[in-house]
Amino acid sequence: MSAAADTAAPKSVAAFLKVSPDGAHYLAGSKCGKCGEVVVGTRDVCGKCGARKEMAHIKLANTGKLYNFTVVHRNFPGVPVPFISAIVDLDGGGTLKGNLLDVEPDPAKIKFDMPVKVVFRDAGRKDKEGNSYLAYFFVPANKA
Repeated sequence: MSAAADTAAPKSVAAFLKVSPDGAHYLAGSKCGKCGEVVVGTRDVCGKCGARKEMAHIKLANTGKLYNFTVVHRNFPGVPVPFISAIVDLDGGGTLKGNLLDVEPDPAKIKFDMPVKVVFRDAGRKDKEGNSYLAYFFVPANKA
């Protein structure tokens, strides 16, 4: 591993996750100026109303509510299980899939519409050059 990899800012695991050297990471989205639709990622055309040149690039909220989840018990070799794969409706618009942390992977202990917060953490993997990756996760809003 090179010394540069040790000090370099982590890489993003997704194009819509914007990594900032000062730690002010955020999720990027787009909002239609015609119909108000908000989506994750940057778009030039609205998928809802078809408007062109109406999409504004925005920072998405870092809070939301749990829409759906699955407790995963079998996965790719080397990935610890069980874990909670979640779909979250972000406050202000946009829907995002990610892992829910800091909750016991027991369906009886997971509540739909539970308030959650987006957190940014090391993804736990490095590339061939030793660069680390930054990922987003969800945690219960009262634990963030």
